[in-house]
Amino acid sequence: MSISSYFDSLINQAIKEKIKDIYLLPINENYIVREHTGIKILNRDYIDYEKANKLINYCKYIGGMSISERRRPQMGSFEFVSNDDKFFLRFSSVGNYKNLESMVIRIIYSLDDETINYDDESQFYRLVDLSNKNGMIIFAGKTGSGKTTSIYHLANSMSDNKLIMSIEDPVEVINNKFLQLQVNDSADMGYDELIKVGLRNRPDVFIIGEIRDASTAQAAVKAALSGHLVLTTIHARDIDGVINRLGQLGCDYADLFNCLNSVVFQKLSIKNEDELSVRMDIKNDFNDLRERIIGNGKAFVK
Repeated sequence: MSISSYFDSLINQAIKEKIKDIYLLPINENYIVREHTGIKILNRDYIDYEKANKLINYCKYIGGMSISERRRPQMGSFEFVSNDDKFFLRFSSVGNYKNLESMVIRIIYSLDDETINYDDESQFYRLVDLSNKNGMIIFAGKTGSGKTTSIYHLANSMSDNKLIMSIEDPVEVINNKFLQLQVNDSADMGYDELIKVGLRNRPDVFIIGEIRDASTAQAAVKAALSGHLVLTTIHARDIDGVINRLGQLGCDYADLFNCLNSVVFQKLSIKNEDELSVRMDIKNDFNDLRERIIGNGKAFVK
């Protein structure tokens, strides 16, 4: 079997099984092919070094990456067609201390293919009601807890009569109903710059993939204060920690409380061996925090 045929077979099978990530990892002098289902990691195949090297080089070639660069991290992308459906693949490679490369292939599905189950569906419908008001709805939770999928399902519920713009690094879910922009630091188009561009396009709803730094945090608050609904994610341990984190990123607490709509903390649980369920905790009343932070004139530290 040729390398291109092996690659096609690997990706087609992964799509059939709704695999999220495929890992090509060096192990001793050979390689292991592992797959992440979203619940667990499976061992798919063992291949020798020569075949793995050809496979990685093939991915780098179709992904627009440098084949000769083997140590520094690289990223690439490719549009893959399976049964007349388009899927976007993201490649990420890096070499280890032995100069052996590893690669991760992430499969980007459309929103129709991204299913999500909630422990309490009434919580999601509560979010739908809250999204009728402007302001910032912030999702927090561990990596892989479905925050982005929840945001897209929420935005999709209002897409028929509102203009929705997403700014992500990179785009995680494909939805043709949205205007989707991707961060490109090499072209000086970071979150802050794209939010400024987005404001000129006057969308009703902003999806900001993740608040990572001070400029993105402050731009998100500015967008929410200007009358937009902003849906975004942030790393924090709990709901109160979201407020503290935004304060650490330089957000003015008075502005923050004026624009904050809701904070959602999301957790994953396994209902059975093959099904994930999402639990949402939602807070939309911040009077207690406002008093503790602004009322005392001090920053809140959890």
